[in-house]
Amino acid sequence: MDAGGPKLGAASVVERLRLWVLGVLWLGLIGTVVELILLEHYEQALQFVPLVLIVLAMLVLAWHMLQPGAGSLRSLQVVMALFALAGFAGMAAHFNGSAEYQLELNPDMSNWELLDKILHAHAPPLLAPGMMLWMGLLGLAYAYTDIRYRGSN
Repeated sequence: MDAGGPKLGAASVVERLRLWVLGVLWLGLIGTVVELILLEHYEQALQFVPLVLIVLAMLVLAWHMLQPGAGSLRSLQVVMALFALAGFAGMAAHFNGSAEYQLELNPDMSNWELLDKILHAHAPPLLAPGMMLWMGLLGLAYAYTDIRYRGSN
């Protein structure tokens, strides 16, 4: 079925999709840094990790947008991989923090009870660091679809 619009080549479609991914990534970065600041997610040293990574990602993305090149693209890949790692590390930190708190309240609870309490806890939210993971994966998808810097197959 033809919508009657202009015909776009595959490369043009990929570039449009990449721009959308880039826009969603920027929205995620801005929204997350604002939320972390409003939640005062900087009381302990480990809580600075997502804030520092987000600022670093914004700087690298701006660099790549202003001066696209192999160096800025590789830097973006490294930062986005760090995002993914930080997401997993953050989930582990939130899990441990919640477990410590729950065990302080009731040291005699079973492992299953503890797990249930951790999964349903509101503070710290277990899956909140997953935002770092999805932003990292989105950034990697953006970087790895840049056909200008891929070797010929």
